[in-house]
Amino acid sequence: MNDEMAYHETETTTVQSPFCGALRSKKYFMLDGLATEADDYLDGSNHCWCRVTQQVVGPDGGKARPERCVPGRACYQSAL
Repeated sequence: MNDEMAYHETETTTVQSPFCGALRSKKYFMLDGLATEADDYLDGSNHCWCRVTQQVVGPDGGKARPERCVPGRACYQSAL
C-alpha cells in the first residue's frame, strides 16, 4: 500500500463514540470525559434531551435516550 492510499483510508475512517454527541442530561455536565455507559447520563430523574432539537426527541422524531442515541440511528453524530 502506498502512502497516498493509506492517507485516503485514514481520512475516510470515522471513529464513533458510544453515544450521540448531541445527547444531553443534567448529569452529562458533571462528566470529566466522554460518556461510555448509559449511567453516565442517567440520574434519578432519567431525563435526557437532544442538543440539536432542545427537546426529548431527536431530529428523527425518536426519543433521546442513551440506549437509542447510538451509532446506526439516522441522526447520530459522533461525539469525537
